Amino acid sequence: MLEAMRILFIRHGQTPANVAGILATDHPGPGLTELGEQQAAALPNALAPERVHGIYVSTLVRTHATAAPLAAARRLDPVIEDGLHEIEAGELEGRRDREAVMQYFGTLNQWGLGNLGAAMPGAGDGFAFFDRYNRSLDRIIERHPEPDATVAVVSHGAAIRVWCGGSALNVDPDFAVRNDLENTGVVVVEGSRRDGFVVESWMNRPIGGRRLADPAAADPTGESFDLADG
Repeated sequence: MLEAMRILFIRHGQTPANVAGILATDHPGPGLTELGEQQAAALPNALAPERVHGIYVSTLVRTHATAAPLAAARRLDPVIEDGLHEIEAGELEGRRDREAVMQYFGTLNQWGLGNLGAAMPGAGDGFAFFDRYNRSLDRIIERHPEPDATVAVVSHGAAIRVWCGGSALNVDPDFAVRNDLENTGVVVVEGSRRDGFVVESWMNRPIGGRRLADPAAADPTGESFDLADG
């Protein structure tokens, strides 16, 4: 692929909602836990080999807090892209029961199977999600015309997983629900909007190492989910 861009999709650090297993997608959203701050602080050293040309965050405060240590270390100002926020839970917002989580992931699974017209109750459908996420990625790409640019995009668990599952050329349609992405896990994709993207690597654990993981956290938007269990 010519003029390929590398995108480091970084899931934000841990939040209180992740610990409690709550679907929390509204703006501005919760901040980070103490562990989440430690996860964010580990990013500069963990990403030291990467030559990052730009840092992008969503409109939710947890991405700003996660990006801050990396931005300070690289002397880059994070740029807010309003299309990078989490997939809205709609009427399921604030819930943590299995019925709500099943409904949330059931909708995401429909998108992965190609039924983009399926809508989250009280929120948008798959067309709306991919449209706003791709618009933000297009703007990011336009800001970096240099060949082989690398950018860090701090976004959200379900959003990253669903975008990769529906857009990357080398993953299965149900990829989004079969693969987890813990807080500060990193997915690296390379390519272009014209030629398509491929997933280079999927680091589902915190990039700072297993010491920064929290196996006890319920974390519905980051965990793998088997719809057949319901």
